[in-house]
Amino acid sequence: MSVEHDHSHHEHHQHHGDHSGHAGNGGHEHHQQGKVSWGMAASATLHCLTGCAIGEVLGMVIGTALDWGNVATIVLAVALAFVFGYALTMRGVLRAGVGFKQALKVALAADTVSIIVMEIIDNAVMLVVPGAMEAGLASGLFWGALAFALLVAFLLTTPVNKWLIGRGSGHAVVHAYHH
Repeated sequence: MSVEHDHSHHEHHQHHGDHSGHAGNGGHEHHQQGKVSWGMAASATLHCLTGCAIGEVLGMVIGTALDWGNVATIVLAVALAFVFGYALTMRGVLRAGVGFKQALKVALAADTVSIIVMEIIDNAVMLVVPGAMEAGLASGLFWGALAFALLVAFLLTTPVNKWLIGRGSGHAVVHAYHH
């Protein structure tokens, strides 16, 4: 009989433990945040990188094809990276039934810092890799440097996104619309 009592007490305690895990997340958040946050940060960065990469590649391709100088090509690539970066975030938020103006605000809040950091790193790498900006579109150097630049941007932007999400900003803003 006492075993049954202990068992029911154990189930009750377990239920209470599960409940406090959700309700008292504030206490455990810093401990759990590390594991969850790197995954969330990598996911947010990858999402941002997708939009940035589309715009970046398009800008580099157009600028290089039109034989524009480095500055004009980079300006176009950065502008398109912002357009596609915001567009991808807005698409997800709009799908959640949010109006266009609110979706734009969410995208601006979620992606601005991430895109800025990513674009600075990405374009800096393209400028420092010898001959990358001068290489033609048929050149393996151009595409290799661009892939390398995007990888470096991903690796260096992920900790920035982790910090932003930890503070409740950046892509944390978007997650409210995905539930």
